[in-house]
Amino acid sequence: MDIKQLKFLCALDETRHFGQAAARCHVTQPTLSMRLRSLEEELGLELVRRSQRFEGFTEAGERVLAWARSLLAAQEGLYAEAAACRGQLVGTLRLGVVPLASFDPMRLVQHMAGRHPELRFQLYSLSSEQVLEGLARNQFDLGVSYLDRLDRSHFEGIELAETRMGLLHHPSHFPLDAALLNWEALAGLPLGLLSAGMHFRQSIDHNFRSRGLSPIARLETDSVQQLLQAVQRGLCCAIMPLGSEVDGELRLIPIEDAHTLAALGLIIRSGQPRSALAEACFEEARNWLAPQS
Repeated sequence: MDIKQLKFLCALDETRHFGQAAARCHVTQPTLSMRLRSLEEELGLELVRRSQRFEGFTEAGERVLAWARSLLAAQEGLYAEAAACRGQLVGTLRLGVVPLASFDPMRLVQHMAGRHPELRFQLYSLSSEQVLEGLARNQFDLGVSYLDRLDRSHFEGIELAETRMGLLHHPSHFPLDAALLNWEALAGLPLGLLSAGMHFRQSIDHNFRSRGLSPIARLETDSVQQLLQAVQRGLCCAIMPLGSEVDGELRLIPIEDAHTLAALGLIIRSGQPRSALAEACFEEARNWLAPQS
């Protein structure tokens, strides 16, 4: 067994596709398949369910996969620990982020990149449940998500700024000149909304329901980019966090008494394995954010 076989196994889990996993690992698909079969033979277990395509992991495969993630995290942690002893931060910081968060993760990335030029970053846009699950499974180092679902026995969080809301619109299609809007005014507008079940959408639905109102959902999507495109084309308006960067002719009007159901936070898992890189970045982020709170 070698570390590459474990990387192949984790890549297959992340891509759910033999060809894509091979491309990510910079090997041919036959090489990846051969090395995984070799790992199965060495362990005496079937790890992957196969037919003409990847069909998932066996129960034993899921258990081995958890160990593989831990071993790879330990390897990267060892390199990061050695770099920390030299006064450096190196490696890849993996961030899971909820969409339409009031905190712009690129500010944190820019800050860390400026201080640590050798640091690399991977960002994933996911639901709050997926962010916490990814942290628990050691797929991410840090997460930006809502704190109401945080199990403090497994995670540690730094509270970020409260998320307040505004209405994003194109003045050519929706000539709104108010300085402040209420929810009653929004109930008569065609809206683009994130898919049901996402935390920001749940907060929007709660704000409408608590006032006995129902939104006109012209468009529902799990893509923020598609939401912005729909607003740009005049298909609908969209409720966005105040402070969002607005491009071109779009305008963002504050909404009265509009906020999310829970505070946003920067989150790290509290248990091991937890790399030196994750811990160092979390503490540096804490110190950087403190003067801004």
